[in-house]
Amino acid sequence: MTIWAIVPVKPLRRGKSRLAEMLSEDERAELNSRLLTHTLETLKNTPDVEEVLVVSRDPKALAIAHDLNARTILENGSPQLNTALARATAVAKMYTTNGVLVLPADLPLISQEDVEKLIAAANEHKRVVVITPDRHKNGTNALLISPAGMIEYDYGENSFNRHCERAREAGARLEICELPSIELDLDLPEDLELVAEKINFSFTSK
Repeated sequence: MTIWAIVPVKPLRRGKSRLAEMLSEDERAELNSRLLTHTLETLKNTPDVEEVLVVSRDPKALAIAHDLNARTILENGSPQLNTALARATAVAKMYTTNGVLVLPADLPLISQEDVEKLIAAANEHKRVVVITPDRHKNGTNALLISPAGMIEYDYGENSFNRHCERAREAGARLEICELPSIELDLDLPEDLELVAEKINFSFTSK
C-alpha cells in the first residue's frame, strides 16, 4: 500500500508549553524544529510513503517541510486540529485513492521500521483503520485510514477510544499496533527523562 503521510505542526515557539519549567521558549522552539525534522526525514525515507504533507500555521515549520521536499498547507482560521486534518485529507484525496497516515511531529524515537509495520498492518484490507495509541492508551499517536476520509478525525482527550469506535461504526477492520518508537511523544517532563534513557538526545539549544 502506498499512502500519504499527514503531519500537523503547532507553531514551533508555542508548542510544548508544559515543558516551560524545564526549557526556555528558545529551547522549546529548537526542540520542536529538531523533532519535526526527524519525523519528516523518517517518513521521506519510508518507501511506501508516497508523499508527506505538513499542515501548520507557522511559516518556519512550513519552511522546514519545504526544505525536506514535503508538501505544505498553510492552516488558517481558528486553530482546530480535526478541521486542519480534514482539509489536508481532502488535498491528499485529490492525488491518491489509497490511505492517509496521520502522525504528530513530536515523536523522538520514531523509526522507519515501525512506520513500515503500521502500513503493513493495513495491506490486503479494502477498509481498514490502523491505530497506535500513546503509551497511556489515551491519545492517538498514529492513525492510518484507508480509504482516506472513511472516518472523521476526533482528536482530543481520549481520542484513541473514540477513533476505535468510529472505525467500528464504519464497518472497517480495526488494527491496534503498539509500536515502541511511536507510542512515546514529548509532552511532559517525565517524557523527556524516558527519551534521555533510550537515546543520546540533548534537549537544549545548540
